[in-house]
Amino acid sequence: MWFILIGVAMLVMNFAGIGPVGRWTWADHWWALLLPFLCAVVWWAWVDMSGLTQRRAMEKEKAKTLARRQKDLHALGLQDPKNRKR
Repeated sequence: MWFILIGVAMLVMNFAGIGPVGRWTWADHWWALLLPFLCAVVWWAWVDMSGLTQRRAMEKEKAKTLARRQKDLHALGLQDPKNRKR
C-alpha cells in the first residue's frame, strides 16, 4: 500500500509542478514515476506466493475465535480450566 501512496504522491507532484519531481519530464523520467507501482506489483506477487497473506488471515481468524471463546466462557460464568479453583 505504501508503494501506491508514494507513486500517487509522485504523480501529483509531477502534474502540479511541485519540487524536483515537478521538473521531471515523462520522456526522461518515466521509469522513476512508474517505479513505485512496479514495486507494489512485485511486493503483492511475492506476498501472495510466499503465503504471508494467508498466514496473516489465519492468525487473525484464530485470534478472533479465541477472543470469542473467552468472551462466551466469561458470559457463562465458566473460567479457564487452568485458573479454576478446586
